[in-house]
Amino acid sequence: MTVSKCFVLTLMLSSHHVAESFMPPFVSSINKGSFQSTSPSKESSEQKTNQDDSWVSTAFNNGDGATVGPQNVLIYDTSLRDGTQGESVSVTCDDKIKIVNRLCSFGMVDYIECGWPGSNPKDAEFFSRAKTEFPPEIQQKLVAFGSTKRKSVADAKDDPQIQALLESEAPTVCIVAKGHKWQVTDILRATTEENLEMIRDSVSYLISQNRTVFVDLEHFFDGYKFDPEYTLKCAEVAAEAGATGLVLCDTNGGSMPWEIDEITRQVVECHGHGNSGVTVGIHTHNDCGMASANSIVAVRAGAGMVQGTINGIGERTGNADLCTVIPSLALHVKCNMKGKEGLKDISSLSRFVDETLNRKPNAAAPFVGASAFAHKGGLHVAAMERSPNSYQHIDPSLVGNEKRVLVSELSGRQNIMGMFKDFGIELDDVSVSSRATAILNRVKNLENVGYTFEGADASVQLMILHSTEGYCPPFQVLDYSAQVFDSYMDSSSRVLKNGDQNPAEGFGDTRARGSGFASTARATVKVKTLNINQEVDKPTVIDRLEVSDGNGPVDALAKALTRALVPSYPYLANLELVDYKVRILDPENATGATTRVMIEFSDTKSKKTWTTVSVDKNVISASLNALVDGYEFAMIEHATECMLLEP
Repeated sequence: MTVSKCFVLTLMLSSHHVAESFMPPFVSSINKGSFQSTSPSKESSEQKTNQDDSWVSTAFNNGDGATVGPQNVLIYDTSLRDGTQGESVSVTCDDKIKIVNRLCSFGMVDYIECGWPGSNPKDAEFFSRAKTEFPPEIQQKLVAFGSTKRKSVADAKDDPQIQALLESEAPTVCIVAKGHKWQVTDILRATTEENLEMIRDSVSYLISQNRTVFVDLEHFFDGYKFDPEYTLKCAEVAAEAGATGLVLCDTNGGSMPWEIDEITRQVVECHGHGNSGVTVGIHTHNDCGMASANSIVAVRAGAGMVQGTINGIGERTGNADLCTVIPSLALHVKCNMKGKEGLKDISSLSRFVDETLNRKPNAAAPFVGASAFAHKGGLHVAAMERSPNSYQHIDPSLVGNEKRVLVSELSGRQNIMGMFKDFGIELDDVSVSSRATAILNRVKNLENVGYTFEGADASVQLMILHSTEGYCPPFQVLDYSAQVFDSYMDSSSRVLKNGDQNPAEGFGDTRARGSGFASTARATVKVKTLNINQEVDKPTVIDRLEVSDGNGPVDALAKALTRALVPSYPYLANLELVDYKVRILDPENATGATTRVMIEFSDTKSKKTWTTVSVDKNVISASLNALVDGYEFAMIEHATECMLLEP
């Protein structure tokens, strides 16, 4: 591939400040100035405006040559390689297999970087399994990651990790190369020419082995600010050696959008045009909270490929979040992207990856978070009743999400009235308005004593249903009790959970009591519910008393309540408690403090989740109230009869 040599185009920045602000750490510690831009002339501003206006019309199509944005863009997922470098992110080989399948079914990802086969056994196992466990249409998306040959290796074909890339049989390989002169000389401890030869030889050899090659130019933007001529030379050498893509990396995450724009435009101008060009990619980190914005700016500047991760997982503060970048490019930048019809599945994809990696989803994540289209202020909700576009930038259904109306002390009647409509409760305007006012006043009073309903929609819906004429709860708790049994209260030697250890063996105590000596709890619950043992036309009710042991009083209560209700409502066997949170609201009252309990439930069959809340000075009572609300909410769709006798 022949690429004409590019001249270094100087950014509209003060060269004096560039030199001082982007010195290596041992130099930049002497603060002599700050990085600032100079004001461009009126003529240059007009020229830049004309260039911006014509940029879309001059973008190249995706054909035999370069893919150039913003008209066209490719999506490159690195969740399974760069994403796994994030703190507390761990993935098994089986998890990788599942995530690859899910990314492919999503349909908008062109490349999936699956690991570094030369660095660890797990990634080597993945690529070995990939040869037989994936169909050809998935295999063609796989990318193996590695680096250029080591400086001590004379020929790339003799480098073991280069051979590991080939042995992976991935059709595409992505190798990382230094693009920063200081990083080459002081960190890699190589000469500038050695680094160029490492790039040239590695790319040429991999190309000769019929691989598509992308080159991640590490520290590219910082390197450009330090020595633009050398950084562009690294890109030129990779392109001349036959690389299909040059990926510009903001490795330290410190570049600003205007810097990304200017530098990316120059590289695209040098290497990204026509059938002889290469695709310019962008790889950003989120250390300044700019990763997604910088990725989008780069596409607008001509980058034809975006590297990122699902949910922005990655080293330090993470990578560009593809769950933000993809819908932004598709819906706002209007890029041509493969599989746009799959966009409505992106919220589900986000949750799937979080669940597979055992991460709690970010409720505030753009587009895909539970709060992305949640509305709380009364004025906002009132406006949205007239037009959903008044406070939403897109229709949530386009990304598989949904609008939520939150209820709190800041809400107006319109919030409650909207929930009547969402729950399918049909009342005349006067009745709805009157009941909405009453419920809103109750919400405000309850929040004043510590309730919070923003994350407990199930409790709000039950409050609305209980205010509706004709609604009758499907069961009633008549009474309950909970006991905790404990002994051996020596805090220095207690076992916190049941186990097989004999106390006499571990602690020299002959008072062994079975398998361990952790505390246990027993709960008794009496409920009024449906009697299914009588073969009669009209259902009758029965008082049912159940007892259960548990790891603690709340666990015992939940089990006893389940045993009491499942005979009448078998579908409750699918109910699962997935989260239990207790917060002390007035810690100054010590052991007499008020507690707030929030419990999250899940239906293991339908995968539906909901949350309930209760507040009480007795944490057990608060817990039981939240449990009862959760069970009742699960029964709304199934219970068709009012089972309770008149009091």
